[in-house]
Amino acid sequence: MSFRIESKEQFVELWTNIYNTKGKPDWSHILPYYDEKIHFRDSIQEIRGKKEFEAMTVRLVERSNDLSMKIVNIVFEENIIFFEWEMGLSFRKTPNSKVFGASRIKLNDKGKIIEQRDYYDLWGDIFDNIPLIAKGYRKFMSKLFG
Repeated sequence: MSFRIESKEQFVELWTNIYNTKGKPDWSHILPYYDEKIHFRDSIQEIRGKKEFEAMTVRLVERSNDLSMKIVNIVFEENIIFFEWEMGLSFRKTPNSKVFGASRIKLNDKGKIIEQRDYYDLWGDIFDNIPLIAKGYRKFMSKLFG
């Protein structure tokens, strides 16, 4: 079997099936589509190598109570996949929250994921769901960066 991403429809099916598994993500079906030299980066961490990437997916599953994902928009052109997403999540005692973000994925010449960059404001989206914190956090961010 060739683990090669070749179409937008194939990618959407692979990606959506990670998160829509009764609350606990399952990366096992998509990991073969990642290159051994994957470079992953998001707002929290930077990871190089498939072994380290797989370990990160295990940590994500272990600490989450409920995760779901919906792809809102997607563009697949040449070797770049760019998509906007909405993630529902709940960690430990936090309320179920929505996180909004986007990801850029680069495929190598074998159709495997060689780079993944996720963009999101984790704390802002979570704090928006906590009544006494939401207003203060947004005011702080606006004053500091606005």
